Amino acid sequence: MSTSIGPIDVDALRARLDRASAAAAAADVDALLISPGSDLAYLLGVGGTSFERLTCLVLPVGGTPVLVVPKLEHPGYAGLPTDELGVDVATWVDGEDPYRIVTRSLRGTGRIAVSDMMPALHTLALRDAVGGEQVLAGPVLRELRMRKDAVEIAALRKAGAAIDRVHARVGEWLRAGRTEAEVGADIAAAIVEEGHTVAEFVIVGSGPNGASPHHGLSDRVIESGDVVVVDIGGPVAEGYCSDSTRVYSVGEPRFDDVRSTYAVLQAAQQAAVDAVRPGVTAASIDAAAREVIAEAGFGEYFVHRTGHGIGLDVHEEPYIVGGNDLLLEEGMAFSVEPGIYLPGRWGARIEDIVVTTETGVESLNNQPHDLVVLPE
Repeated sequence: MSTSIGPIDVDALRARLDRASAAAAAADVDALLISPGSDLAYLLGVGGTSFERLTCLVLPVGGTPVLVVPKLEHPGYAGLPTDELGVDVATWVDGEDPYRIVTRSLRGTGRIAVSDMMPALHTLALRDAVGGEQVLAGPVLRELRMRKDAVEIAALRKAGAAIDRVHARVGEWLRAGRTEAEVGADIAAAIVEEGHTVAEFVIVGSGPNGASPHHGLSDRVIESGDVVVVDIGGPVAEGYCSDSTRVYSVGEPRFDDVRSTYAVLQAAQQAAVDAVRPGVTAASIDAAAREVIAEAGFGEYFVHRTGHGIGLDVHEEPYIVGGNDLLLEEGMAFSVEPGIYLPGRWGARIEDIVVTTETGVESLNNQPHDLVVLPE
């Protein structure tokens, strides 16, 4: 089943297809085989999921792209501007061999790159049908997808503003006596109300659960004095995602060290954002946050990378992590989200999505970073 990622900009999609073909050629790849997922959404403006029936965009270098799709699924792709994009469509019915259709669409059996997330069911069948060497398409396409164009950045701004509106409303639902799951359900509904198509994820980590970075939700009853980590996000209609974390306290925090420790986290997050500009490494942004936290004595309690790229996927390249010497460029979008997690007690994380600009950085989240103290 397919879902359109709209509105579709035909000129932007045509340029992406051309750039993907050129990138494949530069990587000594003869063709890209792209199954439903974020790569297909990037290239054709249509999302969806792979099933047992093969759907695949065949993008041969220097040849005509072909969308291979089951006939019963074709109505979901009928709205695509395939004619304007110069993409042929080849449908098939049960009993036919779709992998042979892919083979006929290629110019031989050279070096073929397949989607990173293509199911093994299709990857292995294509390997048998096509032959030749097969590699991952991710290293080819990430060079395109890391650098967001103006249309993509506008969609990310829209997503950032929408999730900011949800954080501004958290006080409506977060209070003592309710469970994390109850609060999370209200937040999930608000994520859609405020402009997302779906709530992709909702983390409400209260008290000691906040010390687990990817806690999720539980039936724990929120108590007076709890510090609560709320990490939320989802896609807007254009398919681009939000992801933002803020920290709340239900009444005054019960631990005396909360405010002083949280001040360290604020300083670390700001230091990392301030360090973003073209020409610096992804690792240097991680280091900017990590140094502040380590100097304050909390280094062992910062247990994850400082950030991840974001776009059609919540997590994509570039990754803001030690050892990544990738030089930041204009248009790269990623999270800046250091955290401090004190096991058995409480945790905190501040997260904004930022975009590298021509001269510096633009933050796409603008809710205050202060610890939000809510009525009990």
